Amino acid sequence: MIDKSILPTEMCVREQWICWREENRNGDLTKIPVNPKTGDFASSTDDRTWATLEIALEYVSSARADGIGFVFTSTDPIVGIDLDKCRDPETGRPDPEAKEIVQQLESYTEVSPSGTGYHVLIHGDLPDGRNRRGGVEMYDQSRFFTVTADHVDGTPTSINERQDALEAVHEEFVAEDDTNDKIDATGGRRGDSGQSQTLDLEDEVLLDKARSAGNGEKFDRLWRGNTSGYDSQSEADMALCCLLAFWTGGNRLQMDRLFRQSGLIRGKWDDVHHADGSTYGEKTLERAIAATDDFYEPTTSTVETSVDTAANTDSDTASPLEAGIAEPSSEGGDRVYLEEKNDLLETRIDELEQTIADQRDQIEQLTAERQQLRSIVDQQESDLEDTTEPPSEKDGDSSSLRTRMKRLWRRS
Repeated sequence: MIDKSILPTEMCVREQWICWREENRNGDLTKIPVNPKTGDFASSTDDRTWATLEIALEYVSSARADGIGFVFTSTDPIVGIDLDKCRDPETGRPDPEAKEIVQQLESYTEVSPSGTGYHVLIHGDLPDGRNRRGGVEMYDQSRFFTVTADHVDGTPTSINERQDALEAVHEEFVAEDDTNDKIDATGGRRGDSGQSQTLDLEDEVLLDKARSAGNGEKFDRLWRGNTSGYDSQSEADMALCCLLAFWTGGNRLQMDRLFRQSGLIRGKWDDVHHADGSTYGEKTLERAIAATDDFYEPTTSTVETSVDTAANTDSDTASPLEAGIAEPSSEGGDRVYLEEKNDLLETRIDELEQTIADQRDQIEQLTAERQQLRSIVDQQESDLEDTTEPPSEKDGDSSSLRTRMKRLWRRS
C-alpha cells in the first residue's frame, strides 16, 4: 500500500494522477495507463482522464489496477529523470553511474516498481535536444511516471530546484551530437536547404488534427492499440509512426513522446535490437521518417492556435516568418486551405468507395448464404412430410391384397 505522506506535497495537491495496469502485449509486460474515474484507457495528453491522488489510490485499493502514476505537464515545473536497470533489487545497491546522477541531482528520489531503477523529481527546465540515451530518460510533459513512494534513504524528501545539476547530467549522460544529415538536433527532418522543417504543434492539437483527418479513423484505431488488418504488431507500429512522422514534421522527440502514450507501446520499444546499439523504437522512428515523403505544413493561423503568438512573447522571440514558417497572403492561404481540404475530401471519397465495395461484397455473400440455408430448410421440410405422410387408401388396399396372397400361398 502506498503511503501518500511520503510523497512531496506539491505532487499530492495536483490533479494529475492516473493508475496503471501491467498487461502482456505480445510477450512483453507493458504498463497501460488507466483512468481511475472510469477504468478506461488514460492519456498523458488528455487531462479529462486524470484524477486526484485520493481517487487514484482508491482505485488501486479496489485491486483494479497495479499502481498509480503522476502526469507531467507544461504548466508544472517538475522534471522527471528515469534511471533504468541500474539497481540490484536484492541488495538495493545502485551502479556507479546511477549513484553519481542521484547524488548530483539531490532531490526527491524513489525506487521504481520493478526495484531495478530510480525516479528522480526536480524543479527545472529540460534542456533542448534528445531526452534519452541508454538507461537515462528525462521528461517534463506529456508523459507519466509510475509512483511507488518507496523513498531512497539519504535523498531529500522534497522536490528541489536543480537547474544547473539537470543541465550537467543532461550534457554528460543524455546529450549527443546527431550526425545524420537528414535529421537536425531537435529530431526534425531537414529539407534540401538545410533549414529545419520541425513543427511545434502542441501534442493535443496534433492529435485532434490527426483524428479529424481523412484517415483519422485509421489513426485513432492504431492509437488505441488496435492492430487488426496488420500481419504483426511491428507493422502496426510502423504504420502509426509514419502517421506521426507526417503530423510532427519528422520530429523524432515528439514522435517518441506520442508513441509512448499510444495503446501500441510495449516493453520491446526500448530493447536494443540492432548491432549499432539502437533500440527497436529508435530504428522504427528512423525508418518511418525515411519512408515519409510528405510532411504536414499548416498555415500560419494553424500554428498560432497551437503555440504562443508573437504578441505574447518577448520581442526577441522569432516570429513564425522568422522561424522559417512563411506567412501566406490571404489568397495564398485560401489556396493552401482549399488544396488541403480537397486532398482530405478525395481521401475520404476513396475510403467511402472502398467501404461501399466491401459492403456490397458482404451483401452478396450473405444473400448466397441465405439462399443456401433456404434450400436446406426446404429439403428438410420435404423429408419431414415424407416420413409423416399417412398411407393412402390405395396403398392400404395394395397392402391388404399382398397379405391375402401370402396366406393363400401358405395354405397351398
